[in-house]
Amino acid sequence: MKKIVLLLMTISLVSVAYIPPSSNNKIEQAYKSGEWFKFRIHYGMFNASFATLGVESKTLNGKPVYHLKGKGESTGLLHLFFKVDDRYESYVDRNTGKPYRFIRDIDEGGHTKDIQIDFNHDTRKAVVNDKKHKEIKTMDIKPGTQDMVSSFYHLRNIVDHNSLKVGDEFVLPMFFDDENYDFKMKFLEREVVKTKFGKIKALKFRPYVQSGRVFEEEESLTVWISDDENKIPLKIQAKLAVGSLTADLDAFKGLSHSFQKIVD
Repeated sequence: MKKIVLLLMTISLVSVAYIPPSSNNKIEQAYKSGEWFKFRIHYGMFNASFATLGVESKTLNGKPVYHLKGKGESTGLLHLFFKVDDRYESYVDRNTGKPYRFIRDIDEGGHTKDIQIDFNHDTRKAVVNDKKHKEIKTMDIKPGTQDMVSSFYHLRNIVDHNSLKVGDEFVLPMFFDDENYDFKMKFLEREVVKTKFGKIKALKFRPYVQSGRVFEEEESLTVWISDDENKIPLKIQAKLAVGSLTADLDAFKGLSHSFQKIVD
């Protein structure tokens, strides 16, 4: 499930070269409280799991935040042989999109993690609380760092889907568990994607993930987002050693902008 949530997050890393917003710079929201997505994840003809992403207005340490929640659960035969129960959460500033807290609580076939990360962007530090092993440590972070969930939402706000050109590449700093990562996305082309909701104009990207190394041009992952003001994930496809894994948008509600589809 970690890989699927990571893929959902990387869909939106497609904006102009990333510039960290100032603390007082309010950005236009592509999403709002009440937005919710559901994805069906399948391997070939078999359903493997479902994942959801949702937004709620909350307060954290006296600050108004959006509580971003990701949930993944196995289904069918997979659940019998390899149970997945994952929870990812992020608390972000409502105006700037900066993450204040990230939570990763997972159980994947008996492999468990329970981690909370609190970010201080002024000191560029992250306090990592590994609750399972009862360990707390402080790590350095890069300017403009996002967590795995907040990146997805923050970059939806600043992407200019109208100005993208084929071959454009963009990089974003991200902190996950106890390590700084770089994400790169390459814009491939515009396509029309068939979904359960009809034909949708989409932007097609290829993400690359590296940690302290040169980016490698691996072509195992492709993602599509809607070519509109919502910039919502429509489809993700990952090539595996045998077959491929696909995530499709299955349900949604609470969008900030009208959902555009092609009328035949």
